[in-house]
Amino acid sequence: MTKNWLAAGALALTVGMTATASYAQTTTVPGEQVGLATGAPLPEGIYALNTFLYRTPDATPGNIGVDVAVNVPVLVWSTPLVPLGGRIELLVAPPTVFTFGRKSGPTGLRDTSINVGTFVGGIWAFDLGNNFGVSLLGGVYLNDLNGDRGVLVQNNGAFAAAPVLPQLSSNTYRFGVAGSYTGDGWNLTANLTANIYDSPGRFDGVNSLAFGNTRGPFVLSDALNLDLTATKKFGKFEIGAIGYGTYNFDTSAATANAFGAGRGRFALGGLIGYDFGAFTAQAYVAHDVVSAARYVDVNTGRSREDLRTEAWFRVIVPLYSPTPAVASAAPLVRKY
Repeated sequence: MTKNWLAAGALALTVGMTATASYAQTTTVPGEQVGLATGAPLPEGIYALNTFLYRTPDATPGNIGVDVAVNVPVLVWSTPLVPLGGRIELLVAPPTVFTFGRKSGPTGLRDTSINVGTFVGGIWAFDLGNNFGVSLLGGVYLNDLNGDRGVLVQNNGAFAAAPVLPQLSSNTYRFGVAGSYTGDGWNLTANLTANIYDSPGRFDGVNSLAFGNTRGPFVLSDALNLDLTATKKFGKFEIGAIGYGTYNFDTSAATANAFGAGRGRFALGGLIGYDFGAFTAQAYVAHDVVSAARYVDVNTGRSREDLRTEAWFRVIVPLYSPTPAVASAAPLVRKY
């Protein structure tokens, strides 16, 4: 895979999602940047990519009623501007979250789709030499513009839970820093992402009739995500290990994540990628190894960790470059 294509993937953005209001977490979903050299600057050009995540809890359907997915199309413009030697890269992403009921019958949950506020932001990325790079990210999810609260409804029309995504009651201000080493086919990357909220947050409009307090206000916890990558390229293939997690700063009883999400979670897994020529694809799977999220087992009555399995798929396509990459040129492929 060329430098252009994987570096474009370094700008992939996804969003946080929850199974119910009691599993609130960061708007930026943990793990969105694993497998990507997010510290490496992107060559000038325009890029499109799409990231898809599917999450399923290990709890039985009688306890946790939905699986959750997210789809994020991203358009990236890596500009010719390089102030102080760092490339300016602009991006926009309109994410969508989905929930899928795991039970049939009248008490099963209907499928839903939820709009997340469009993300607009920029990256300032530096090539430090010797295959090291570092980048700074800043932006905002415009939830006050088009974020959706989401309401879970049973197949029989009865109210189940709302809002599905209380964190979308506030614009989410996102800041990040990443460092990458990309020599000899390696991608060793660490990425820290902070989400800051206007808390308490409130949705516009009125409460949904007969669905309780869907407007707010909701007390939201600022949070920090950590994404880790250690992969190696062998020809057109890439393979390696990944890890990611999140830490919530406020777990008081007043916050939207007080029950369920707790302090956070951490997952480990593996990744495989392949260069198809016209595009690059990556797939990875991870499972929670520790989680503060809890649920009560209906069979035993005991509180257990709500561990989750997540499957990801990403496609990266270069649309335009004023200086097309040459596959045989060492400076373009040495990082990947």
